[in-house]
Amino acid sequence: MSSVPSQLFSLLRPSAFAASAWLRTPSLCVPGSSRHVSVPLATRTISQSAASHKAIPFTLGSARSETVSADSVATPGSRQQPGSNGKVLRVIMFGKPGAGKGTLTARLVKKYDIVSMSTGDLLRQHIAEKTEVGLLAESIVASGGLLPDDIMLKVVTSKLDVLQNRHWILDGFPRTLGQGELLDKHLASKETPLSLIVNLDVPDDVILSRISDRWVHLPSGRVYNLSYNPPKVPGHDDETGEPLTKRPDDNPEIFARRLEQFYASTSPLLAYYSAKAAASASVTRLVTLSGSTSDEIWPQLENVIRTHFPSVQERQDVKRRHSLSDAVLAQREQETRKKGEAAVKDS
Repeated sequence: MSSVPSQLFSLLRPSAFAASAWLRTPSLCVPGSSRHVSVPLATRTISQSAASHKAIPFTLGSARSETVSADSVATPGSRQQPGSNGKVLRVIMFGKPGAGKGTLTARLVKKYDIVSMSTGDLLRQHIAEKTEVGLLAESIVASGGLLPDDIMLKVVTSKLDVLQNRHWILDGFPRTLGQGELLDKHLASKETPLSLIVNLDVPDDVILSRISDRWVHLPSGRVYNLSYNPPKVPGHDDETGEPLTKRPDDNPEIFARRLEQFYASTSPLLAYYSAKAAASASVTRLVTLSGSTSDEIWPQLENVIRTHFPSVQERQDVKRRHSLSDAVLAQREQETRKKGEAAVKDS
């Protein structure tokens, strides 16, 4: 194990990706402004790891972009980007494996009236309901094949098309430039364009340290970290008490391969959205949020939502479950409660 990190970081050094023009200092593309503000570097690390550094960050800039930290976005009363203020929040989030996309999405959905959609959940729902798309997808999956982009688009848009006036965040799609272009074309035809692209910038060495301490509750997707977010009872989920497990890909060798794949597929996609956000008439805002943990990035993300999308409301005391995974969890909780009540009556 001692030799693994050195091999990994040799693989992940900036020179290994020098061929890409997009692996430089990250920036936020916001048209119509000349203000330049430096992005503060995160200083807190995980598990007493070495000081974090930006090993292979993205460049999302262009000749007409500016660098803006997420905690210095416009305050109420200042000039807003045309088309974003008060508009419906339609967001996709990018980040390296282990960057905290799932944790931040869960926080958004828990606090705000936002619908969370996982492409994996949507696909399983289509297969379970034996829809036309589901039957086609099931046969492809059963044969070990990969679903074509047009089928994945149908899986996703079958849900998006009924949420035209709702705030939503999409998880797991798009993953490639081709998928991004297909999604944009469809959303444009429905006059429901993406309004926010979030790029999470977390140093590679921090993620490597994080995944070694990560445990998950597979049925719900809840993630725990022994360094900064441990379960209340070691080895068990806080909500259900069920055992936690390690993801098979939570090891340095597999992480290195996944990171290579991420850069190969996501760099062109982020470049595409960067150029899109830089267009003068664009309603799409792109932000890069930097930090070592989800706790550091969360205030930045929340600030972006509150400042540029004030129509997004906090949830009331009565929780309304919107995501498919939440709905499944709610059903399980109800079944567990009924079993408990029945046991009490029998006793």
